[in-house]
Amino acid sequence: MQSKQKRILMAKTGLDGHWRGPTLVARALRDAGFEVIMLGMASSDDIGRAAIDEDVDLVGLNIGGHIDVAVRAVKELQALAPDLPIFAGGTIPPHACRQLEALNVEVYPPGSKLQAIVEAANRLTRLTPDQVDQV
Repeated sequence: MQSKQKRILMAKTGLDGHWRGPTLVARALRDAGFEVIMLGMASSDDIGRAAIDEDVDLVGLNIGGHIDVAVRAVKELQALAPDLPIFAGGTIPPHACRQLEALNVEVYPPGSKLQAIVEAANRLTRLTPDQVDQV
């Protein structure tokens, strides 16, 4: 049985222009065997639409300190695809980490190890037994 390559949508919720973090995370995820779709800077509506259109298994958000935009994106995603896991990284103040975690978002602030992010992506995209039967 051949397993489906897992797809991750990476998006920036802020217009800060900082690309180093998302690029490093995307490369680490690709090296780990994921297909990564880089959406870039996008509104919450664009992120939700792309997640559905691209049929992704996980969404990664680069916050860049823009917690309000990130929360809107998370709520939009959860309304469209309640079971779609989300993780977030970037410059995230402690209060915002708690706010995102309360929304079931895994948070990786600056200093997080790439290996921890890859391990989380593997865990969050693990196929359930009924999904395995459909592959």
